[in-house]
Amino acid sequence: MPTTAGVDIDQYILLIFYPSVVFFIVGYVAKKRDIKKPIIYLIQSIVCFIFSISYYLYVPQNGAFGLALILGLFGILLLVLARKEKISPSEEKEKEGNKEQ
Repeated sequence: MPTTAGVDIDQYILLIFYPSVVFFIVGYVAKKRDIKKPIIYLIQSIVCFIFSISYYLYVPQNGAFGLALILGLFGILLLVLARKEKISPSEEKEKEGNKEQ
């Protein structure tokens, strides 16, 4: 079976699947509980950083180094989005305000 630096392809797919599931569960729970977007982005970025660090440290022979790098970059992007959303909230709130009037 083909391997990716010591990690089988099926294991690599699972390594991609785990953070995706947690990421979407966080988004789903946050929408159901009506949590503000900056908080959602912050929690999702923390999830990305946790998976990135754990993949870098615990996957043998740096088998998931690329995935860890991408998750880290995605975490940084989510922090930027959280900051942007905190500074200027999205148009969804403005549209809801216009509908009520």
